[in-house]
Amino acid sequence: MDRRTFVNMASAVSAAALATGLVRPRASLGAALDAALGARGMPRGVSRKAVPVLPSKAQAAWQRRERAIFLHFGVNTFTGKEWGEGKEDPSIFAPAALDARQWVRAAKQAGFASVVLTAKHHDGFCLWPSAATTHSVAASPFRGGRGDVVREFTEACRAEGVGAGLYLSPWDRHEPSYGDTPRYNDYYERQLTELLTRYGALTEVWFDGANGEGPNGRRQQYDWPRVHATVRRLQPNALMFSDAGPDIRWIGNERGVAGDPNWCTVDPAAVPYPGVDGPQIIAALQHGDPAGTVWRPGEADVSIRPGWFWRSSEDAKVRSVDNLEQLYYSSVGRNANLLLNVPPSTQGLLGDADVRALSGFGARIAATFATDLAVGAVMSATQGGATAKAAADPDPDHAWFAGTGVTEASIEFALEGPVRFDVIELREPIAAFGQTVESHEIAARTDGAWMVIARGTTIGNKRLHRMEPLTADAVRVTVRSARGDLRLSRLGLYARPR
Repeated sequence: MDRRTFVNMASAVSAAALATGLVRPRASLGAALDAALGARGMPRGVSRKAVPVLPSKAQAAWQRRERAIFLHFGVNTFTGKEWGEGKEDPSIFAPAALDARQWVRAAKQAGFASVVLTAKHHDGFCLWPSAATTHSVAASPFRGGRGDVVREFTEACRAEGVGAGLYLSPWDRHEPSYGDTPRYNDYYERQLTELLTRYGALTEVWFDGANGEGPNGRRQQYDWPRVHATVRRLQPNALMFSDAGPDIRWIGNERGVAGDPNWCTVDPAAVPYPGVDGPQIIAALQHGDPAGTVWRPGEADVSIRPGWFWRSSEDAKVRSVDNLEQLYYSSVGRNANLLLNVPPSTQGLLGDADVRALSGFGARIAATFATDLAVGAVMSATQGGATAKAAADPDPDHAWFAGTGVTEASIEFALEGPVRFDVIELREPIAAFGQTVESHEIAARTDGAWMVIARGTTIGNKRLHRMEPLTADAVRVTVRSARGDLRLSRLGLYARPR
């Protein structure tokens, strides 16, 4: 977290830069790709523009989970700092009432399907008894020096049926070998291996590009290929997050706001490694690349408090339910996942204000999407009408298919009667066909007259339009352009609770 090279760079990205550097044409992918398409039952020689880049099964499942909780916890919780210096005395780590089940239950009850814990932040203090260092919970009074926060956390996740993720900061301000590149990379590998082999299956392994100079005055050079290979070998079902992926990318800011447009596909050369700097980095992270060759969906991280670690002075500054709801629409509603940080206190518990806000937010989202007001509508389409009814099917893999080569078409929902709504949901069948829609608009029929009520760019896993409440008896979605065959797997209408 707290990326030195990225935060606040977004304001420096100009419209001209976006136009000239983000989207680049691709050369032919060759006969091998044609053969692969044929094996999927697609016609050989299909336009390269229509070639789908698809998520892995794990990536598609991760995107459908939509929301995760981040837990920033460690010695910074007790010092009030965002970045520890690595000189903190482990004796300060003394959470007298730590209850990992409370953390995980609060997340689950609010609709979050996974939780990520900071096993080690930049200060180097380890929340597990690492054999690689004495700077850990083993040197603290927690559980009489026999505690293991990572174990309590992962066991709580399993008990509650929630996915467990771990963050291991590459920057370590305590470790003497930091800056001595080969030695520190070996040290980091030992710690990573401990986390990947001691605590059962993980759903997400979280990295960032935080970097600095070691005691020798040299900047550490991380061996990211080695790190990624270790995760793949020891936790093959876990997804890796970092600025550069390889499975999930950072969305380019710590405000919980995804780009618009937002493609799941990226050019892997645009952000080649975590922590890379450059004028086009934020644009590439925010928007992805419609011509990208790998699937790397975005995760939008943001804290429920002004800081990432708990401070009593921020108890009155916890985000409101309304604010959290807005974050949902600016992240999940723009084809990204939301990673919401909720930091435990010095007691080892989530604060009352945080839990109330989290619970209220979860209830708000659940109430909004409990009833799809489009159910029962009569559907028709300008093309592919025989499959139009699939757009009302809750199965995200069933879709209206406008036809081979069709990149512009409309689908209309004639409702059973006038319906009042203020949220529209659109989805593409990404698991089987990837992401193709470039632009779309939505019109509603009110009192016999049609009017455009929303316009947008990409859709992907989920696109949400929130508007002032209106009453209509028909809704029409028109895809204006797509980069491949046009498919929509979902059109839902919802009313936010009043």
